[in-house]
Amino acid sequence: MSVEEKQLYAVSIYTENNIGLLNRISAIFQRRHINIESLNTSPSEIEGVSKFTVVVNMNEINIKKIIGQIEKQVEVIKAYYHNLDDTIYQITGLFKIKSELLFEERQIQNIIKESNARIVTVNKEFFVLEKSGKKEEVVTLYNQLSVFGIMQYTRSGLIAVTKEEMKISSLLQTYNN
Repeated sequence: MSVEEKQLYAVSIYTENNIGLLNRISAIFQRRHINIESLNTSPSEIEGVSKFTVVVNMNEINIKKIIGQIEKQVEVIKAYYHNLDDTIYQITGLFKIKSELLFEERQIQNIIKESNARIVTVNKEFFVLEKSGKKEEVVTLYNQLSVFGIMQYTRSGLIAVTKEEMKISSLLQTYNN
């Protein structure tokens, strides 16, 4: 793939957990008219250090420039980018559906079983399904269930770890001491 071709990249940003940093990071993308496809924030493997995972569709030349801009933020310890083939990633979808369908529509039970979705909760009004996997798997399940009616639906941002060892852990250990 040429460096000029756009593709999805997962940007991992290791930071101090400070108020306003998310706004400044998203502004870096906004100023360049880059749409954020997915955003997740969470603790990292090092206590006191947060990890942002931002998914964007752009070319490699520009992602390198973006990484440089992100690392200029005082609270940012280190930022990396990876194409999705170099990561192990998941997203999660939650589906709220009328309970009567679970018991009256045999096809719903088959869809749940075939998709490897998990029933999170059931009560007399509704049940909630959880499906983790690739975006396409969650979207396929959404399309199958939407025929029956979905009361509520939400999908998480992408979470990812790299296939290759990341040196960030040792860097963060020295940062934290």
